[in-house]
Amino acid sequence: MTSSEKLKRGKDLADEPNADLEATSPGGVTADPGTVFSALAEIIYQGSDAGEMYAAICVAATLIVPGCDHASLLIRKNDGYVTAGASDQLAQRVDDLERRAGDGPCIDAIEEEAPQIEPDLTTPSQWPQLAAALLAETPVRGAMGFRILVDKRKGAALNLFSDTPNVFDTEAAGRAAVLAAFASVAINAVSKGEDAASLRRGLISNREIGKAVGMLMTLNDFTEQEAFDLLRRQSQSFNIKLADVARLVIEHRGQLPSEPTA
Repeated sequence: MTSSEKLKRGKDLADEPNADLEATSPGGVTADPGTVFSALAEIIYQGSDAGEMYAAICVAATLIVPGCDHASLLIRKNDGYVTAGASDQLAQRVDDLERRAGDGPCIDAIEEEAPQIEPDLTTPSQWPQLAAALLAETPVRGAMGFRILVDKRKGAALNLFSDTPNVFDTEAAGRAAVLAAFASVAINAVSKGEDAASLRRGLISNREIGKAVGMLMTLNDFTEQEAFDLLRRQSQSFNIKLADVARLVIEHRGQLPSEPTA
């Protein structure tokens, strides 16, 4: 059984009674995020190849992001875009349609600074050509794209698709932002050949930063960049690590620390 198949098996348990789940609305149920992140981290620590890691990240998106039915990971390569991983064939099909259209939430997430979120493709869309193709050829009715930095460049995007309009809300976007941050540090660490111990430390701290960014975006209507810049300024002002600032924001439910910690 491959790494992504193991995660998919966990998804199948969502339909069984007594599964360890938390209810979400309106996207049905999702697996416990902590359990999924732990399983995903173990897959990465075990040295799975890049293809399996990309697929596992996409399957994880369908497990923890409310309303996410399909997910893909798009990477910019030379002058084009390549699907490096997908939760299923439909996610790959959506990427194909976006490449054909020449724009969309996935491509724009790579090129732009802010996450791209279109909760309802049945209404007038900023990507009319792609929306028309998706409505005609797929069940997809909502889409989100989150940039992933590769070697400090805007090189990839985590893309999430829903078969139901208007289920991608602030909670879904926040969870997707955390997963994108997790994916970013994992992809970069694996590509550089970092050992399991340093990778573990990076995944933990980056997940906390991603969660803090998501909180600040939700509570203050910030963009991703504005939220991250605020954390960075606090880190510099107090002369403490960015991950420590993020941890304080999480502990204080989205409030920034008012003074340096001891």
